[in-house]
Amino acid sequence: MSKIEVSRRSFLQTAAVAGTAVVAGAVAPSAARAATTEQSSTGKATIVAHDNSNIVETIYGKVRGSERNGIHIFRGVPYGADTGGKNRFKPAQRPEPWAGVRSAMWYGHTCPWSNDDDWGNDEQAFMFQWDDGQPSEDCLHVNVWTPGINDNKKRPVMVWIHGGGFSAGSGQALRAYDGEALARRGDVVAVSLNHRLNIFGFLNLAEVGGSDLAASGNVGMIDLVSALEWIRDNIGHFGGDSGNVTIMGQSGGGCKVNTLLAMPSAKGLFHKASVHSGSMLRVGDRDRSLELANAVLAELNITAANLNQLQTIPTQQLLSAGIAGHRKIVASVGSPSGVPDARNMARLLGWAPFLDGNVIPTQPFDPVAPAVSADVPLMVGTVLNEFMTAVGKPDAFSLTNAQAVEQLAKIYGSHASEIYAAHRKGHPKCNPFQLVSIISASSFRDNAVVQAQRKAAQGKAPAYNFWFQWQTPVLDGRPMAFHCADLSFFFDNMERCETMTGNGPDARKLAAAMSESWIAFARTGNPNHAGIPKWEPVTPAGSQTMIFDEPTFFSEDPDSGERVLLASISR
Repeated sequence: MSKIEVSRRSFLQTAAVAGTAVVAGAVAPSAARAATTEQSSTGKATIVAHDNSNIVETIYGKVRGSERNGIHIFRGVPYGADTGGKNRFKPAQRPEPWAGVRSAMWYGHTCPWSNDDDWGNDEQAFMFQWDDGQPSEDCLHVNVWTPGINDNKKRPVMVWIHGGGFSAGSGQALRAYDGEALARRGDVVAVSLNHRLNIFGFLNLAEVGGSDLAASGNVGMIDLVSALEWIRDNIGHFGGDSGNVTIMGQSGGGCKVNTLLAMPSAKGLFHKASVHSGSMLRVGDRDRSLELANAVLAELNITAANLNQLQTIPTQQLLSAGIAGHRKIVASVGSPSGVPDARNMARLLGWAPFLDGNVIPTQPFDPVAPAVSADVPLMVGTVLNEFMTAVGKPDAFSLTNAQAVEQLAKIYGSHASEIYAAHRKGHPKCNPFQLVSIISASSFRDNAVVQAQRKAAQGKAPAYNFWFQWQTPVLDGRPMAFHCADLSFFFDNMERCETMTGNGPDARKLAAAMSESWIAFARTGNPNHAGIPKWEPVTPAGSQTMIFDEPTFFSEDPDSGERVLLASISR
């Protein structure tokens, strides 16, 4: 099977990619951008940034942002203290209050992470145009886009949690994450954030560190709770309604949403949830987290006797040890095809939250949906092709039917022809490479349907399922409906993400339909609006699905035959 091409902020960033990693150490903070006022071609100010405008008071002090085309923007606002030094591996502390007005013009630090070399794939770099930001352990910051400040209005709050597994990424990593267009279209408050990742957020030191470090293996998730608490306490001054908060995430961000749904400490801090390509039904287990921690401590020559040295080890050295220990643990986990299996995601990721009986007392969606969030409406779905694309492979679409079956036989043996025929019937217009790609994404689609069904079985709040199938025209369509393809549409960022979408009329039409659905869901818990067919929620045994494509349509049962067939075959 052709090598999959994925975003380095993808679900499997460090779990599925082997090879040499370049360590990104801590560097100086990024400077706030100079105050400017740019003039548009109409003569009206596009950007307003003055010393005495766009000022909001938080419980820690005043912050000053900017304004672009009527949307107020605040970046890099701290919701927690520096997590380095004495605060390493401990639950987030509140930031120190500040006097005067703090500049919040640009993004804050990103959590340090290992940087693979996706820039080496020219086509992929052209499409994604990543923004790595500036790494530092002082990374607990939120970004806010809002149509109004200090106006006592109660707008829905849409909180974006970035992807990259639990190892990589940030709230600025992709152009799609910018919340300006979404805030303008929906009269909503959009929020994104950074939190601790990899070794900094998920190193389980409970057995060697005692009560002081009992929560260390899940502090990356505790950070997210702290961010939601900041939103509860402050978002009213930014024009938002703390009683109407929707959490949303894609890929690893979707996994984080799933996990928050199972965390008692997060209850009441959000009221709706949306999961894109991230239906991880189970978090990690204690033994696996300890195995990873022990591998890292061995790299550092740290034992219980000298554990306090962890607070003084340089950031880059700590990150390097985390990379080395992680490689040892996940080296044996994978798939015969190289395509990730969502059913085994926590083990494949390595760095991940784990079931500790306290911070996370139950598995998120296995065997049932979490009772603690039974009253929270859910949207959940995937994209058609996910991780297997033809980016950087101009001859991929020349694959023949016979070659496709031969590749599938490496995974499914004698069942390959039957599986291929079933998917050809369901997707008659697809070429052989596209069909193999759809089959490779089947575990993600199946997990999303199962998650929705288990949510529906609670009978207390609806679950809506979606399947994004639109094929980008960029690069002759070879990227297909790739992992992350839906984000440009959901955020209504066609122009900002034109290298992914082409920004043609069909793309803009679909972006309007999708963004309006998520805005409606954030406002009411129901994604229906006049621009789409009627969207029915999933039933406990059903697979009701809105298929976002050109045209968009609703299906009561788009693929149960294929999913049942795949489930009956042992991989």
